[in-house]
Amino acid sequence: MNLPGLYIHIPFCKTKCPYCHFYSTTDISSVDVFIVSIIREMALYADAFDTFDTVYIGGGTPSLLTIHQLDSIISGVHKHFDVPPNAEITIEVNPADGDLAWYRSLKSLGVNRLHLGVQSFSDQALTFLGRRHRSDDAFAALDNTVHAGFDNFGLDLIYGVPGQNLQSWRESLASAVSLSPPHLSAYQLAIEEDTPLCHSYRCGSFDIPDEDASLAFFLETSAYLERSGYHHYEVSNYAASPSQRSRHNQKYWDHTPYLGLGPGAHSFKEGRRWWNHRSIEGYLKDLAEGTAPVAGDETLTRDDLRLETLFMSLRTAAGIDVAAFCLQFGENLPEIHPSIIQSLVDGGLIVFKDGRISPTTRGLAVADQLALIF
Repeated sequence: MNLPGLYIHIPFCKTKCPYCHFYSTTDISSVDVFIVSIIREMALYADAFDTFDTVYIGGGTPSLLTIHQLDSIISGVHKHFDVPPNAEITIEVNPADGDLAWYRSLKSLGVNRLHLGVQSFSDQALTFLGRRHRSDDAFAALDNTVHAGFDNFGLDLIYGVPGQNLQSWRESLASAVSLSPPHLSAYQLAIEEDTPLCHSYRCGSFDIPDEDASLAFFLETSAYLERSGYHHYEVSNYAASPSQRSRHNQKYWDHTPYLGLGPGAHSFKEGRRWWNHRSIEGYLKDLAEGTAPVAGDETLTRDDLRLETLFMSLRTAAGIDVAAFCLQFGENLPEIHPSIIQSLVDGGLIVFKDGRISPTTRGLAVADQLALIF
């Protein structure tokens, strides 16, 4: 069985991006108390999780923290858990944060992978997205990343921004590719409930691409990056080589256990999923009382696990291992659904080969709908 992954949520931001639905706060007065609390949370799980081969520090904006504060968190991880020397240790970075010395200090802490929230190389798009960095900051961050000695890093990009067309999106992709990042993530702008962007959209402040335009963006992204040497290995993720895929994120797609620490973080182990308070106040209060800051939990049924396995497998280029699925759920999909599989093959949405049902690029574009067919 694969080793679990550890996610640490840093819930602080200088400014809140209007499209973001992850829990965060712009009140940074409790950072020091938070760091003490998250190390206490580690201690509560030291017996339930002993070894992690991936650690992912996300947010929020982890790069707001000082090197000393990040050192405290990473030292806490090593104190309470076993982290082997070959572990992948990732931190998310806002391109507006940190100079070369800061990046070098990150590397000295054992961080060996960076995830840079570039989002766009268009200042117009960055302004719409409410980002506090500009394209020059992104180029400087990439320069610092390379000069600090990081050879494993990824960029986040967002498409479907109002005012953007395929040509301007290609220009952003070209800027990204010119920097030779080992990993790229490309997401369509999502209108999430209860975000400022959602309220603006409902007021008619802007339009978003329709279904045909969204498909065109998706297919163009995949084609452009594949031509540029990247493998489209998951709906939104591309890697220059198999070794440079996000080892941590892949755990979420195959039901590998993971522990999430910090406000709003989710965890999964042995069919049970639980999640923390989406409130820094509630989180700190529980830990001050020596209690795990859990807001709720659920135990997944066999049917839940089956459906999630379909959903997550069909979001990856590898797709479904038919024999493994049959062993786990007692269903031989090609025997049970031969006509469905043939129609999806004929429609250019899947490939059935070497014991795997794998989505094509067009299949990845409608991966969630594919899962519901079986």
